[in-house]
Amino acid sequence: MSGRVLVVDDNKVIRQLIRVNLELEGFEVVTAADGAECLEVVHRVSPDMVTLDVMMPRLDGLRAAARLRSDPRTSGLPVAIISACTQYEVETGLAAGVDAFIAKPFEPAELIRVVRQLLLHREAPPSADGSREPGRAGSSRG
Repeated sequence: MSGRVLVVDDNKVIRQLIRVNLELEGFEVVTAADGAECLEVVHRVSPDMVTLDVMMPRLDGLRAAARLRSDPRTSGLPVAIISACTQYEVETGLAAGVDAFIAKPFEPAELIRVVRQLLLHREAPPSADGSREPGRAGSSRG
């Protein structure tokens, strides 16, 4: 399986860690340093999914996720939060339409599993009623 993943984190080391883990599994990775850059880059690179940190300058991950959901061009894009995953982050993320949560520090195998699951779901045909209601991927909540 391959796909293009937009990785958004203000920490360069974490961005690189996520990038290397995904590239080793055959994914193409594009990065952004914060939510505002994410919103600029997402239309240019047309990723298959986005991972977002929560605490970032200019525009945090939860607000970026909400903006991705409110834009018809990106409303169906799978979004995973990679952060400390506090109860507030999970509740706010679910309200914003986030599909999965991965707690930092994350296990590379968990990252790959969640990314694959979200990309598989995105490629799946719609259900009988025509919806693509996302299942909440990721066991690392809160």
